[in-house]
Amino acid sequence: MRGAVVALVLLVVVSLPVAGAVTYLLAQNIGEQSEQARTRGKDAFWLGHAWVDGRRTDADVDQLATMVAGTGIRDLYVHTGPLEHDGSLRDDLAPRARWFVDAVHAKLPGIRVQSWLGDVVQPEFDGLDVESAQSRERVVASARRVLAYGFDGVHYDLEPVRSGSPGFLALLDATKAVTSAARVPLSVSAPVIDPLPGLHSVGLAVADHGKWWSQAYFADVARRVDQVAVMSYDTAMPTKALYSGYVAQQTELAAEVTPHEVDLLMGAPAFWADDPGHHGAAETVAAAVRGIRLGLTSADVERANFGVALYVDFAARPQDWADYRRGWCRLP
Repeated sequence: MRGAVVALVLLVVVSLPVAGAVTYLLAQNIGEQSEQARTRGKDAFWLGHAWVDGRRTDADVDQLATMVAGTGIRDLYVHTGPLEHDGSLRDDLAPRARWFVDAVHAKLPGIRVQSWLGDVVQPEFDGLDVESAQSRERVVASARRVLAYGFDGVHYDLEPVRSGSPGFLALLDATKAVTSAARVPLSVSAPVIDPLPGLHSVGLAVADHGKWWSQAYFADVARRVDQVAVMSYDTAMPTKALYSGYVAQQTELAAEVTPHEVDLLMGAPAFWADDPGHHGAAETVAAAVRGIRLGLTSADVERANFGVALYVDFAARPQDWADYRRGWCRLP
């Protein structure tokens, strides 16, 4: 997947004046960050599968509680799947789900534990077919199942859903009926928005890869959920300044079309990777937070329903956590 991303980035570079593209992103990284552009107490943290399959203990929950307490984190997205390619969910995948939810509620009152359900998606992969009504029905049944486990919400991470997919919108509509009845949030991971108009179409034509969504389709998704978390990483940006500028732009694009009653969260890469699609020295939590604050300052600094989503607990380093606490939460 990342190879395709690199190919698309190279295409953009050669189709635009290089100096102009670089200058634009660097300009996005210039300016004052408002002191209002800080945590609203509506941040999130993606957690791996070990929390629900028996590998974690009470001592691990104590450590998690110590790390999260006092920050802006309100939601934990806990990997509960993966979904089967037909949309169903095996019961044996999360035998300790109820234990974890209860443990978090006891240690961290007010923190919501959402079930993170994901899968790869057709046609790019041999995976879930969101255009199939039967598959969507099974996914919704899986959402009902995790709510029966005790989770406080449902978080979908289906990749890569192509911009314009009617099936994904239908899935969100059907799931929202279930979550609304249960009075819990429906949340979704979303790819970044076209940094240039129509770029998602170029990606499909050149590499058959749905890396980006149009801003209009992002808006269609955001209107159907309670919370949207943008996966604003794996951008192939080679420097911190360019990455911060890219994230600032994405924050503005997302804020322009996300309803104010919907939580908009921007992702921050709490993991290390160094490959063509993700330069670890450039894509840092500190650089992401800078871009997020700049974008929020420019777009809608008084927006209440806004946060940062950290990805992911099992790869996060102390520096990632320190940068989030200091840069976004103003904590030591």
